[in-house]
Amino acid sequence: MKFGIIVFPGSNCDRDVATVTEGIFQQPTRYVWHQETDLGDLDVIVVPGGFSYGDYLRCGAIARFSPAMKTVREEAEKGKLVLGICNGFQVLTEIGLLPGALIRNRDLHFICDRVPVKVENNQSVWTRGYQPQQVLNLPIAHGEGRYYAAEDTLKSLEDNGQILFRYCTATGEANESGNPNGSLNNIAGISNKAGNVLGMMPHPERAADRMLNLTDGSLLFQELINCC
Repeated sequence: MKFGIIVFPGSNCDRDVATVTEGIFQQPTRYVWHQETDLGDLDVIVVPGGFSYGDYLRCGAIARFSPAMKTVREEAEKGKLVLGICNGFQVLTEIGLLPGALIRNRDLHFICDRVPVKVENNQSVWTRGYQPQQVLNLPIAHGEGRYYAAEDTLKSLEDNGQILFRYCTATGEANESGNPNGSLNNIAGISNKAGNVLGMMPHPERAADRMLNLTDGSLLFQELINCC
């Protein structure tokens, strides 16, 4: 399986992803500069975290116009696997591959922490390695990670099983006390209706190395490689 990692001016988690895909799982991986448009050789496209274009205007607002993202949208519409992490999730909402938006955190502070995240739907290609309702420990690092969408969009996400991850308490309750940023419905990660596009604010690539004593994110990559 060949991974491609989009790199914008300001990206800072691209190497974190490559350390997992190429270093830990030994999968072919290449960096894709934001001006490239030939992505046909890739099996999985990752839009990583960071501060694309310095987060000017708003997170992901400028990255959406890059030539690479036009091709990413076209490839996703053909069924190619696309993973957006943190800033990558923000970019995927900006280009319309995922519904809703990521806005300022509830308390208007940047959050850098490890938080409990519940696997809400393990029937997706992205989550099938996990148990139903399994609680993961994943890092977050964002200032605009509060998921927001209109009421009808939220209902559609719920009804279609598109919510793959929710913020929760250590014992799995998806309530206000387990919601670090104020995301509606405690949403931490969603897929598109087809299921081939995932956007999530927590960082699975920062929880995939035994040397860090934090490996809850590794199964996302491992099962993706196994099944595809």
